[in-house]
Amino acid sequence: MDLLFLHPNFPGQFRRIAQALAQESGVRVWGMGDESWMGTSPGLPGVEVIRYPAVAAAPEETHPWVRGFEQSVRRGIAAIERLAEVKRGGFEPDVIVTHPGWGDAHFVRDYFPGADVIGLFEYYYHPRGADVGFDPEFPTQVDDIFRLHVTNSVQLLALESCHRGVCPTPWQKGLYPSAYQSRLQVLHEGIDTTRVTLHEGAQFTLPDGRTLRKGDEVLTFVSRCLEPYRGFHQFMRALPRILRERPQAQVLVVGENSAHYGPQPPGAGGWMEVYQAQLRGQVDWQRIHFLGPLPYDQYLSVLQVSSAHVYLTYPFILSWSMLEAMSAGCLLIASDTAPVRDVVQDGENGFLFDFFDTAALARLAIEALSDPQAFAAMGKRARQTIVERYDFRQVSLPQYKALIGLT
Repeated sequence: MDLLFLHPNFPGQFRRIAQALAQESGVRVWGMGDESWMGTSPGLPGVEVIRYPAVAAAPEETHPWVRGFEQSVRRGIAAIERLAEVKRGGFEPDVIVTHPGWGDAHFVRDYFPGADVIGLFEYYYHPRGADVGFDPEFPTQVDDIFRLHVTNSVQLLALESCHRGVCPTPWQKGLYPSAYQSRLQVLHEGIDTTRVTLHEGAQFTLPDGRTLRKGDEVLTFVSRCLEPYRGFHQFMRALPRILRERPQAQVLVVGENSAHYGPQPPGAGGWMEVYQAQLRGQVDWQRIHFLGPLPYDQYLSVLQVSSAHVYLTYPFILSWSMLEAMSAGCLLIASDTAPVRDVVQDGENGFLFDFFDTAALARLAIEALSDPQAFAAMGKRARQTIVERYDFRQVSLPQYKALIGLT
């Protein structure tokens, strides 16, 4: 079987599955992406990498609502033009697995009519009932609702360009139009639970040279970007009470000081500066450590020394970091939002609280930090949830192999 993974930032979410399938007998694996996104990434063992040229942005005169769509068409053409070169050398994939949200796969179904095209579908926007309009602090404008319908055009073309698709959680699948539901199944990319595990001897060295160890009073927060979409504002507003009542607590914040999903902050800087200004004089900043993005091993150490891990999100795409925190045995304190509820049962494998109730967040964090042993069993149940439902080797990989016809 010849298998092509298509993602502009290959390997992206396909890292584990592409590498695992490259080790299967009788399977040849290729990966393809945008050379400007992939940079000098060395790729994966056993996977031949194909790069297409960087895609030019839509011109300024293009209506702002359709720039994303035009960019996706340009990307789809760039991918096909590069694949045409490879096809002339005899390349003809049996299966194409793609993240079609950027347009790479718009035309592969027609160009390789014999291939089974499978898409990873993460999110279909809705003007109400999901992320848009969720937070009254950032009200929705009428134009936002109109713009979303145009934004979904990329997803709709992607749905038509794939034979089948997978969605990471039941709630995310349920966002897609009913006409496509029968072609979608719930399948998460999976967590490496052997690597992301409890570690009683874990330690993490702060930038100032101090070392935190498992058993120290450590509150953690992780997000790709420190922004309201992931509840960074609510987390920050809970800190004054937490730090006042837990004078030995240290707070570790991992993530880039920028906005990826939501609006940019007013003025210069990121949201971190905005909320630091709001809390000026209310907290001891020597106990709050903004670590920025971390190498994976260091990020993992942060989770492993954590006494309590806070995860918030608008109703949106579920973060890997929440599942990895649970796999590391963290006591999870999470917002009672979709799709968190697909994974977390309040009081069983974590705590859920109202996204906007910073008092509840502070209370739960204080309780967790004051008596971590009382909640140790909950952290173990959190890990068991991930092992049973999201383990890559035992759950996700067999399902992916069945999906593409290897079993």
